[in-house]
Amino acid sequence: MSGQRVDVKVVMLGKEYVGKTSLVERYVHDRFLVGPYQNTIGAAFVAKVMSVGDRTVTLGIWDTAGSERYEAMSRIYYRGAKAAIVCYDLTDSSSFERAKFWVKELRNQEEGCQIYLCGTKSDLLEEDRRRRRVDFHDVQDYADNIKAQLFETSSKTGQSVDELFQKVAEDYVSVAAFQRTRAWTWARRQTPTSTAVVITESPLTWPGGDSPREAGPSSCRAWVIKHLSYLVSHGSRGGTCLCWPMERRQHWG
Repeated sequence: MSGQRVDVKVVMLGKEYVGKTSLVERYVHDRFLVGPYQNTIGAAFVAKVMSVGDRTVTLGIWDTAGSERYEAMSRIYYRGAKAAIVCYDLTDSSSFERAKFWVKELRNQEEGCQIYLCGTKSDLLEEDRRRRRVDFHDVQDYADNIKAQLFETSSKTGQSVDELFQKVAEDYVSVAAFQRTRAWTWARRQTPTSTAVVITESPLTWPGGDSPREAGPSSCRAWVIKHLSYLVSHGSRGGTCLCWPMERRQHWG
């Protein structure tokens, strides 16, 4: 695994043979591999740097094994994921049922993970529409129900592949900006929760001399008492620290 800093952890989930690896290959390397099928064992990792507006975002993509015998291992890889691309083969109805299984798993384990449904191999439908086994409208209704985005893609032609990953990055930037704004708004509405008092001696020019004794009985020492009221929030609140300084001068004769 690369030591590269990752902003968004993205996990690829779905039944074996649906084309998860081909999808990643097309997006990251802009190529379509033709040859004997090779099972992904465990998971493969790749990072991709992209631009969203004036920001640079690094997607860390985990391509997990689709075989059921690696199911427990896949749970390890999607832990902490911000986004999940759940794939199904448009020409295989059982793959969509398997996609529903992964959605349920994510909802139980990673509630904050944004889900993207991805129908693969749309190029096969261009060749013969009768090969479709998963109805678009049925999937769209399901996507609406689970609040997921839906894409139909082709790793062979590149159809909608870049758009899918671009949407993942844009959503991350949008959510991150919203969370920062909400944390700052929350912090500004709070009242101070603690008070610190700092007392320091203030240098004065003594009237009539260089010291209190020379200046006469009317002179005094001055101390500065600074009250710092502060609010400290942390964790999900955003780690905000706000201070309101107040200064009061106290004189003793």
